[in-house]
Amino acid sequence: MNRQQPSPMPSHRYRDIFAKVPVAPVDRTWPDRRITTAPLWVPVDLRDGNQALAEPMDPERKRRFFELMVAIGYKEIEVGYPSASQTDFDFVRLLAASDLVPDDVTIVVFTPARRDLIERTVESVAGMRGDVVIHMYAATAPTWRDVVLRRTRDELASMIYAGSEEILRLAGDSVRFQFSPEVYNLTEPDYVLELADHLTKQWDATPERPVILNLPATIEVATPNVYADQIEYMHQNLPRRDGVILSVHPHNDRGTGIACAELAVLAGAQRVEGCVFGNGERTGNVDIATLALNLHAQGVDPMIDFSDIDGIREVVEYCTRMPIHPRHPYVGELVYTAFSGTHQDAIRKGFAVQGPGLWEVPYLPIDPADVGRGYEAVVRVNSQSGKGGIAHVLESVYGIRLTGVQEVEFARHVQRRTDETGREASAEELKALYEEVYGCSN
Repeated sequence: MNRQQPSPMPSHRYRDIFAKVPVAPVDRTWPDRRITTAPLWVPVDLRDGNQALAEPMDPERKRRFFELMVAIGYKEIEVGYPSASQTDFDFVRLLAASDLVPDDVTIVVFTPARRDLIERTVESVAGMRGDVVIHMYAATAPTWRDVVLRRTRDELASMIYAGSEEILRLAGDSVRFQFSPEVYNLTEPDYVLELADHLTKQWDATPERPVILNLPATIEVATPNVYADQIEYMHQNLPRRDGVILSVHPHNDRGTGIACAELAVLAGAQRVEGCVFGNGERTGNVDIATLALNLHAQGVDPMIDFSDIDGIREVVEYCTRMPIHPRHPYVGELVYTAFSGTHQDAIRKGFAVQGPGLWEVPYLPIDPADVGRGYEAVVRVNSQSGKGGIAHVLESVYGIRLTGVQEVEFARHVQRRTDETGREASAEELKALYEEVYGCSN
């Protein structure tokens, strides 16, 4: 048997995840749970997503994105970082002075735990109709404390408590409160509990006026089960738990942000922050559309309307100036398309027997029609395709039915043509080739 050889990559410079991720002693129950209802989704495209763009959104794009999120059903939206730029401040003021915000939509604004920036943030939401959340954050992990902030645990805690007191002094009962210990997943669990105890007491967390405790995996460093344990530890140990909305904000550095969010919900998270299609710093924030449509595919109402996913994609691409990858789950151009002959044959047979009951077409986890897609692009033909797929295209587009013998024979002609051209054969080209071979249009 061939043995793998060591690579030249300097892997010795990195530590095993358990050497740097604080272990949360948890009575683990999340593996036995199932998600039966959607969490509260909170899109952060206008703040976190906007910070990740090479060209941040201008006011017109921000407004169009906000209107999209309201239209498809989001009830809580983080709209900006008003102390970071005049553009963000002006956009929040636009929302406060207009009728763009429905009565049932909560506006969230973001601020560091710094007095001058908190004052600017509170100023931005003055007069805002409806519910407002001021989201304060501070980086709490040891490396960030030591290298970036150069503060001890106690010094950082004092800074955070001063910030929370300032929000309370300036805003009082006019807002609700949110705190994020940035890089929660690399922070000592006992330290976050200490902060949470102080803040929920200071902000008077109650079931009627809950405080949001948001626990970000700001940079993904561990497998999703580790994050689930960290969330369940807080879920089980938080003081004033019934007055806290436990929220998560996973990133995607390891490519498992979606898995982290799903396991976090199993572990007790009630709220998920992310971006509509996963835009965000580095490899992105968690992808809310994928999370929501994963629920839809399991028979759970996602509580967000993705029935016109191409229209949503068009707006997001315009506002971010970034294309959506063709293999992006659910929304990518090719995610409901089969080129492989084996897949095409199974899909064709599935469509032939699919009735109005439960959806059970092989290789299609949801009905493309659920998100506004037609069936014309489900099977496309190239050199990898088989006779069943070719026959399906001719029948579904032109009503041309091949006999069994014709399917085998015509597939050879198509194979020869696609091998020669090296490209996909369109439905029109298949029909023309059929007429060339058989001398008629059936």
